[in-house]
Amino acid sequence: MVIHFYRLAGFFLLILAAIGVVLPLLPTTPFVLLAALCFSKSSQRWHQWLLQSPTFGPGLLRWEQQRCLNCRTKVIALFSSLGVGGASAFFAVSEPRLQLTVFALLAVGAVVVLRIKNCASAR
Repeated sequence: MVIHFYRLAGFFLLILAAIGVVLPLLPTTPFVLLAALCFSKSSQRWHQWLLQSPTFGPGLLRWEQQRCLNCRTKVIALFSSLGVGGASAFFAVSEPRLQLTVFALLAVGAVVVLRIKNCASAR
């Protein structure tokens, strides 16, 4: 029963990640990382499929083996979240307290990304 839950959760998270590719407010990377975790607990076939993906595989392997992100990924994560989140706070939220809340959450997210270890350069 637990294996089926993890497999179903993995597919659901992959769907959210795919939506996040085209919808700027929804992040892709955390959903792919969580999907990989779910598949590692439920389906070696799907876990290997993710690891062999040309798009997600290299980053997932680095994350699973070294628990690190490369600088390019960090920069993209920071600028996209701060850019989209900041624009949302300015243009979509009119209540100052809610704007502060959005900026506080963005700051927490930025701190989390910055605290993740940098991967060594592959030269």
